[in-house]
Amino acid sequence: MSWYPLTTVTLFLAVSLLLWLSVMKISRVNTSRSLLGGSSVNDPHRHHHASHIHRRVLASGDPQSGSAAFNVLHYGAKGDGVTDDTKAFALAWAAACKVEASTVVVPSGSVFLVKAISFSGRGCMPNILFQLDGKLIAPKNFKSWKSGILKWIEFTKLKGITVQGQGTIDGQGSVWWPTSKTKPTALRFYGSTNVTVSGITIQNSPQTHLKFDNCSSVEVFNLDIASPGDSPNTDGIHLQDSRDVTIHDTSFACGDDCVSIQTGCSNVYIHDVSCGPGHGISIGGLGAGGTRACVSNVTVRSAFMQNTSHGVRIKTWQGGSGTVRDILFSKIRVWNVQIPLQIDQYYCSKNSCANKTSAVGVAGISYEFITGTYTVKPVHFACSDSVACTGVSLSAVNLAAAQGVRRYSPPFCWNAFGELRTATVPSIDCLKTSSSAVNGSKASNSSYSC
Repeated sequence: MSWYPLTTVTLFLAVSLLLWLSVMKISRVNTSRSLLGGSSVNDPHRHHHASHIHRRVLASGDPQSGSAAFNVLHYGAKGDGVTDDTKAFALAWAAACKVEASTVVVPSGSVFLVKAISFSGRGCMPNILFQLDGKLIAPKNFKSWKSGILKWIEFTKLKGITVQGQGTIDGQGSVWWPTSKTKPTALRFYGSTNVTVSGITIQNSPQTHLKFDNCSSVEVFNLDIASPGDSPNTDGIHLQDSRDVTIHDTSFACGDDCVSIQTGCSNVYIHDVSCGPGHGISIGGLGAGGTRACVSNVTVRSAFMQNTSHGVRIKTWQGGSGTVRDILFSKIRVWNVQIPLQIDQYYCSKNSCANKTSAVGVAGISYEFITGTYTVKPVHFACSDSVACTGVSLSAVNLAAAQGVRRYSPPFCWNAFGELRTATVPSIDCLKTSSSAVNGSKASNSSYSC
């Protein structure tokens, strides 16, 4: 028999095997994306999506082939947890800043004591990677901090910045929590675009753990954010004046809001996160001191709240202006949460607050597939006397009193207008069905809108 037919068959089988392996590789990639909570832009529940560029992902602190790496140990860092390594970090950053797509390497196996530092983008090339696999600790001595400082580690005015790895940022906040001193945020990004934070742990911040100010195209995922439930004002993630933000596959345990969404935020998508202990996921408080506040197009989807004071809430101060609009809370599971669903236009963090007629309007708020248990009250919609909440809709809401809870309150609504799209448990019959406000109050889509 000639060897030509055998060679042809062998070649055919080899090509077929390669094609099959390629298909399987693509399938595994798609499956991984699905497991990470990715959703199609055609998902009817997702009425926006972040449009930023996905950054490279490195393993074990090794820079991508061909990129320049700047290891902080090569710039004098000791990594013994005692020596001040701030200068070494600044030198490594200054060198990396000059090279596009460079990498600052913070290696594993070391503990770096770093004082307040700002990694500035002034004159920096784009797309810098901060590979954090070691541990950063903040100084405990108050004398190490400048008076009135509001941040510990800051990245500012950068185009394309990724902070990732398996490392830890430890704010050592226990020395701060009992004091009345101005407390710093652990990790802050300001005025930056195409920002990615992934993989790391942020713990025990003196105040907020992770903050984004005036940023766009932000993605946060696979983070572990943790501080004790009684640590004051330790929000997990704080968003302000930021847009096109996606937060997913992240665990929060803190002493305040797991995610706090403040004025100037739009196109925010939070999904597949857990929260507890903490105060839940909050929009606000907005409008403090008579200020104007605008928040729009926010989705919180597939979230789990356990032993929190709130589930999902909107809170505004009296006397403000502006609007909160186009908000979707979907597939929220709660377990032993005090108040799962809340709109509070009488928010007051002081002993008392004066009554005022103006308010931040609240319009177009949808709740769907909300299930679980509560300990105080299932629903609390307290809307302004003068600016009613409008367009509030509820469907597939099923909330029961937690086991062992004997004293609880029924759903509460005040000047809230909307509709029940399905029957709810318990029956939320306090929601007004007319779309027009009464008793002289103004609809929230009036001149107060943004």
